Amino acid sequence: METIVFKSRYYTAYQPEKGRCFFAEIQGKRVKMSFCQLLAFRQKVLAIDIDAHFDPEQNRHGIEILTLCNREHLFVLDTLEIIDLKMFVQGIFAMSELHTLVSV
Repeated sequence: METIVFKSRYYTAYQPEKGRCFFAEIQGKRVKMSFCQLLAFRQKVLAIDIDAHFDPEQNRHGIEILTLCNREHLFVLDTLEIIDLKMFVQGIFAMSELHTLVSV
């Protein structure tokens, strides 16, 4: 059984009741991540310069190529998907922290 940790417009994060991993559904693909991989994913997403997506000289096409889990997964995301992904990552950690506070 899996619990939805957080859901945004484009993405969903799940965590199994037993097990210490997370699943992120990105563009219809389920990506299994350990907590360390989830932290690395957060760092990668937060490092994306969203302002560059609105400057044609820096990012002419408005897309971002994102690799995950040691280049096992590759995603091509547009500006709206990147904005949602940033909120998604923050939501996962906010809800996880809330869950630990409620569980204690």
